Amino acid sequence: MELLEALCRLPAPSGSEAPLTAFLLEYIEQHAPGWRVQPRVLAGEEFQDCIILCFGQPRTAVFAHIDSIGFTVRYGRQLVRIGGPDAEPGYRLVGQDSQGAIECTLTVDEQTGALGYEFTRDIERGTPLTFACDFRQTDTTVQSCYLDNRLGVWTALRLCETLEHGLVVFSCYEEHGGGTVKFLAKHIYETYGVHQALVCDITWVTEGVHAGQGCAISLRDSLIPRRSYVERIRRIARESGIAHQLEVEGSGGSDGKELQHGAQPWDWCFVGAPEDNVHTPDELVHKADIDSMLRLYQVLMREL
Repeated sequence: MELLEALCRLPAPSGSEAPLTAFLLEYIEQHAPGWRVQPRVLAGEEFQDCIILCFGQPRTAVFAHIDSIGFTVRYGRQLVRIGGPDAEPGYRLVGQDSQGAIECTLTVDEQTGALGYEFTRDIERGTPLTFACDFRQTDTTVQSCYLDNRLGVWTALRLCETLEHGLVVFSCYEEHGGGTVKFLAKHIYETYGVHQALVCDITWVTEGVHAGQGCAISLRDSLIPRRSYVERIRRIARESGIAHQLEVEGSGGSDGKELQHGAQPWDWCFVGAPEDNVHTPDELVHKADIDSMLRLYQVLMREL
C-alpha cells in the first residue's frame, strides 16, 4: 500500500494534475524495466497532463483519471468547489500559494451554505485546496481521501507489470466536466484502431453493491453502455471465478461519458471497486475489492 498512500498524498485536483503526471512519468521510468513488456510512452504538450502507455499490439484501452475533487479560493475567504466534494465544517484543507504552505479549516455558512476557510492570513485567489491526507489501513480496509481515483491509478500501474497487449491511459479533468478523453480517444482510435475500453474508476457502496463482495461491473449509470460489449465482460468475469458484483444506477458518470459522446464508435464499461464515504476525506474501500479489481483487470485485458 505504500504506492497507494504516495498517490493519495499528492494533491492533484482537476486543472492541477501536473505534479501527479510528473510523479507517474518518473514511476514509469523507474519501474518499466521490470515489467513483462516495455510500453511506448506518449506524453507532453500534445496530451496536456495526460499519459498514454502502449503495450504490444493493443485491442483494449484502460482509462484511469488522475485528478481529484477539491476547492478553489475565490475572493476574500470564499471557496468554490472543484467537482463535487462533500463539505462539512472542520474539514482540514491543504495547499500552496506564493506566500507558502497552507493548512486551513473549511467553514460552511449555516444560513446560506456558502463555503469558506479559516486561516491565519488571506490565501491568494485562485489557489487550489484539497483535503489533508490521513491514510489509514486495517487488515481488511484502506481509508483516505482521494481513493477515487488514486486507487484506479494504482490498479492501472499494477496492471502494467504483467500487461502484454493493451493501452493504459491516464486522463485528466474527469471530476470537473471532463474534456481530455475526447482527444485521447480520437488519437487512440486513429493511431491504433482500438475502440473498446474499460473505465478504471471507483464507484459507490449502495443498497445493491456491498463492500467486500468484489469489484463492480456497471451495467449503467447516467449513460448506458452497449449491452453486447458488457455481456462479453460479464461472461469473462463469470468464467474467471473472480468475485464481482453488478451495478445498476441512474446517475453518475465517468470517462465513459466522453467516450460515448465522442465521434468514434467506442465501446466502454465501468469496472471498479466500491467505496463508502464518497468524496469525503475518509473514503473507505475493502481490500478484498481492491484484490478483485486488479485480478479482474488482468483477466479482462487478456481476454477482450
